Amino acid sequence: MYLIESKRNGEWIYDPGMVMALQDYVKDHIFLDDDVLFAYMMHPAVQIGKFQNAYEEVNQPYMDAHDIKIIRRESGGGAIYLDDRNMSFCFLFDGSTDIYGNYARLYEPVVKALENLGVDHVEHKGRNDLVLDGKKISGSAMTLQKGRVYAGYSLLLDPNYEAIVSVLNPNQKKIKAHGIQSIRSRVGSIRPYLAPEYQEMTVWDFTDYMICQLLGVDDVSEAKRYELTPEDWAGVDKIAAEKYHNWDWNYGRFNQFEYHLTERFPIGTISVGLTVKHAKIASIQITGDFFGSKEIKEVEEALVGVRLRREDLLNALEPLDLANYFGNLSKEELVSFILSEKA
Repeated sequence: MYLIESKRNGEWIYDPGMVMALQDYVKDHIFLDDDVLFAYMMHPAVQIGKFQNAYEEVNQPYMDAHDIKIIRRESGGGAIYLDDRNMSFCFLFDGSTDIYGNYARLYEPVVKALENLGVDHVEHKGRNDLVLDGKKISGSAMTLQKGRVYAGYSLLLDPNYEAIVSVLNPNQKKIKAHGIQSIRSRVGSIRPYLAPEYQEMTVWDFTDYMICQLLGVDDVSEAKRYELTPEDWAGVDKIAAEKYHNWDWNYGRFNQFEYHLTERFPIGTISVGLTVKHAKIASIQITGDFFGSKEIKEVEEALVGVRLRREDLLNALEPLDLANYFGNLSKEELVSFILSEKA
């Protein structure tokens, strides 16, 4: 099995979009005479499944406040929080084997490796989870493309519990949609279960150990590697720009959903009903008991076709004086309400 590290010019890549673009490029363009292993970590990000609605999965205000990105992957499954405190692993397997859909087999080397560190009673439960003492320490996903199985999982050595709970707990907007929603589980940590002699392992120690176990070598220096060429990196850059750094891919891919919300403001009650297509407002109706001198339809028309994103909504409302429609209500307050950022 080849090792491809998420490094460029000898430096680890932490940008979530570049990490995903690297995997995509290798998956679609690099065909070697053996399977492939990636080890990667990234700046804080939520990785959502191919068929999920981003708005149902994340707490966007929390993400904005803590500079957490969202990345849509090519495989299915649910939303996971990734950061630079825990390592994740991705594989390309020969699709002619029985690995596709066989999550128990995917996890077998992990379970054995953890047992060697003193971590007992690790179990594969449900469809694609790894559980320790009743808590989830890993979730995996797979897809089959071009005759190869693209699979991956994270291993929670030192999870950031606050971020996981906060970011994967979206504000309730009464969304009516048909995306695949995450089943939120209790999250666990591997570290407390390590044998005493391994308690001081850093994430890098843990990563090197896991790579050795997965590749069947005694030292990472013995790994069989593939090094990307400048031409390869040009392809990675192109994928990152067109896809993973593209708001439309990460947020807009989900076809259509609707939601309705109501809030009491000092100027009265405002209710908004939205139909969203590819993350743009397809239709909107604003009602309430507020007082205004102009037709609210002008506000609705200004917002149709606009991305459901803070800066886009503010820009669309810039030409309007909302005092003429609502009374003493700022554009920032209306946009925060539409994005369900009010408590």
